[in-house]
Amino acid sequence: MSIVLDLSDVSVSRSGNEILKNVSWKVDSSERWVVLGANGAGKTTLLQVAAAAMHPSSGTATILDQRVGSVDLFELRPRIGFASTAMARKVPADELVVDVVLTAAYSVTGRWNEQYEDIDVRRANRVLAEWKLGHLAERRFGDLSDGEQKRVQIARAVMTDPELLLLDEPAASLDLGAREELLQLLGGYASSPQAPGIVMVTHHVEEIPPGFTHALLLQDGRVTAAGPMHEVLTAEVLSEAFGLRLKVDELDGRYSARAAY
Repeated sequence: MSIVLDLSDVSVSRSGNEILKNVSWKVDSSERWVVLGANGAGKTTLLQVAAAAMHPSSGTATILDQRVGSVDLFELRPRIGFASTAMARKVPADELVVDVVLTAAYSVTGRWNEQYEDIDVRRANRVLAEWKLGHLAERRFGDLSDGEQKRVQIARAVMTDPELLLLDEPAASLDLGAREELLQLLGGYASSPQAPGIVMVTHHVEEIPPGFTHALLLQDGRVTAAGPMHEVLTAEVLSEAFGLRLKVDELDGRYSARAAY
């Protein structure tokens, strides 16, 4: 076990607005974290800092033992798996699914003149099979459903065996069937001792896969709770964060929340 993400007193300001405020947080390689909070709480900004895609305005961000600001980010970023809707928009619509995954080896989003070895191609096809996408390998990315595109993004993120995996709302906008299929796959992956440290941003507790161990709650850019899942995902803590009295239930490692009347 090792610390894969260490934020110390991190603040992020943009155009005079403080988006993150004095955030301190550590993620161990054995932990699977979910980040929750209302719209505008700073969740996506936090994930961008964790991905070395954004520098803190103050404080220190140490990722995989490398301090952001004193390391070559082009060497650090390939060690981080990152899946998001913003990343999906960068993928050419006519790119074959197998190439979307394969190009992760060069940290590019469209195949051009890179040279790949047979081992890379075999790895890409194996990862596609693991995420139940093998039958789509020769399809165009732009022709896939939203749920299929999200799974391809995750397959791409794990293609290079990252040491830290970051997922930005992987289940957002999916229908019930697609969501449950994705969460089943994510839960299996998260439960594996070979999986890296994982951080997943979501808006809904219903989208937390089984196998996740910890939760961090953001409110107005500040951490209001962080720790083991059962300590953070309580009616009292979530009601305070979302400004609404909530009832929270847990069954077989899955959570649900609704208004308490």
